[in-house]
Order: sequence, then C-alpha cells, then structure tokens
Amino acid sequence: MVRKPASMYRNVRQRSYTRRKYMGGVPGSHIIHYDMGNKSAEFPIKVTLVVKERCQLRHTALEAARITANRAMVNAAGRAGYHIKLRVYPHEVLRENKQATGAGADRVSSGMRGAFGKNVGTAARVSAEQKIFTISVNKEHFAAAKDALRKAGQKLPSPVRIVVDQGMELVQ
Repeated sequence: MVRKPASMYRNVRQRSYTRRKYMGGVPGSHIIHYDMGNKSAEFPIKVTLVVKERCQLRHTALEAARITANRAMVNAAGRAGYHIKLRVYPHEVLRENKQATGAGADRVSSGMRGAFGKNVGTAARVSAEQKIFTISVNKEHFAAAKDALRKAGQKLPSPVRIVVDQGMELVQ
C-alpha cells in the first residue's frame, strides 16, 4: 500500500488521539535527535522557526526539516559552532482506513464498515505562533542559522517565519 499524502493529516479535524496504552502497535517516531551540535556551550544569539497556523506536523516532515537544518549548520559552522533544539514531540497518533485496490477489490473490501482505521504514524499538533526549532549561534554564523531555518521551513506543511529571540542587539 502506498502511504497517503501528508495533506490528509495536516489539518486538525478531530479530538486528540494520544493514549498509546489502549492502542496496539503504534509505529515509532522517525525523529532521531532533539538536540544537535554543541550542547554545552553558551551562544549569545537564538534564532527560532515559528509556525504561523495551527496544524499537525508529521514525524517524517519534522525529521526531514531537522536533517536539512543540521546539515546546513554543520557545513557553515562546524560541529561545535551551533546548537539546534527541536521543540515539539509527535504525540498524536494518525489512523488510516486501508482500502483494497485493483481487480476484485470489491469482493475483499468492506468499504466504510468498521472504518476506525489502523495506526500509521505520529504527528505533533502545533498551535499558531508556536516555536518548532531554535538555533543558538555566535554572531559570525547568524546568517547561516537564518538560512538553515529557511530551508527547514520548506519541509513543513504550514507557513513559517523566523524570529530572533535573543541577541538582537548583537546582530545589528
């Protein structure tokens, strides 16, 4: 079966579905790291990626954005010149009612009878103006951090903006 497009899960339509205790077999999250780079150093500038609209971000989209931002920062600042923090966790469990396709599928499929669905993935529910990624850098890597967040924002299904949290006086 082909995975359904993420646009089917982007909008928040129903109540939250997070109680894993009662569901069998929730697929694991694809997100590998939530903190990357130099975790011990103090950086004066913090740049944040903020989502503009309320939506659900699939774990695969978050991982793609994380990889993109991390690769851009490693190329620009090296392994010790930045710190990236992913600030959301995919708690929401996504379900899908699998439909049989092809010749003879009408004899196999039960249509919408018992259409609760099987667990197919997870997503993070975010509200408008919620922070997704934060990159901490020194002044010389500020432009690279903004560019890394711009690239990461293109992987997410909602419009985003970049905000300078701390160190605005150092940037100017």
